[in-house]
Amino acid sequence: MLATVIPIYNEAEYITSCLESLIEQTLEPSKHMIMVLDGGSTDNSVELVNKAIQISKQCNGPEILLLNNPGKFVAEARNLALEHLPGSIELIVELIGHCTIPKDHLSKRLEVWAELNGNRNQNIAGLGIRVLPSKGQQTLIESWIEGTLSSSLGSGSGQFESFNKTGETKITAFCMHRRSALEEVGGWDTDFISCQDSDLSMRLLNGGFTLYRTNETHVNMVKRKNFSSWVKMGYRYGFWRTKVIMKHPSRVSKREFLPWFGLIITGLMFFSFNDFWLIPPMLYAFSTLFEGFRLGLQNRNITLIIGVPISLVTLHVMFSIGLLGGLFRKGKSSNDR
Repeated sequence: MLATVIPIYNEAEYITSCLESLIEQTLEPSKHMIMVLDGGSTDNSVELVNKAIQISKQCNGPEILLLNNPGKFVAEARNLALEHLPGSIELIVELIGHCTIPKDHLSKRLEVWAELNGNRNQNIAGLGIRVLPSKGQQTLIESWIEGTLSSSLGSGSGQFESFNKTGETKITAFCMHRRSALEEVGGWDTDFISCQDSDLSMRLLNGGFTLYRTNETHVNMVKRKNFSSWVKMGYRYGFWRTKVIMKHPSRVSKREFLPWFGLIITGLMFFSFNDFWLIPPMLYAFSTLFEGFRLGLQNRNITLIIGVPISLVTLHVMFSIGLLGGLFRKGKSSNDR
């Protein structure tokens, strides 16, 4: 009745752990299958998936299918899964290759889903969960990035990590969708390379469906391991964020444009010879440095005192440039994978 769909591209470092966590689920294997869609990996990801297929067969685990994704990107992969999954599949869980889940993850999902459907109407389209850091030792850059994303200056309201109850939401993370709802709204929009889930959630809500999130389970996800990928991520998310806002104006958030507002105000003050033009950038510098000190003390990691401010400034600059780029550029960059 349930399928986990995993688009991958060069996930050799993580895909084995991801699939092992799915094979070891407490949910009865006959109720669950896994579909991996490879977008043209150039490492040995496909070989590792094939090994996992054999392991799952040997231990009577869930069926694992491996498909080629000619479209290469995530939206194309998930739409391809919609086409090829057996008709018996009612629910589709979104995962990615660089995450793992607890052993009772799928069972917990189904328990919460059954409770929601028992207490409310049948218009529930999806159930998201919490997103936590990956397990194990983090590299220096990973610790900086995790610290940055835990800050209100880095990730907003913590909507994918900090909530503590089951309830309605507008945007879900790693959602379990009702297949019929996905088909009714036409699946994922392949014009989106990033933020395709945000766009899908808005179309589901506009279609009269409801979305929920629960703290009963979670995924552990590897974020960014090097600074160059952090820089690219900032721009990419800003770029596709603009595309989402252009399609769904109600999704606009004023706080995302604060860096541009600050820059404009500072520029106006400077060119009008206002003696206080340095106050906005000084307040910004103080805020980022304060977050570094706060998180450094909280996590007992002295490197965060410097790493968090650097990461915050980088994120704000690249995201803001991406927001502007989204207004003018239409092409699909080769880096947007």
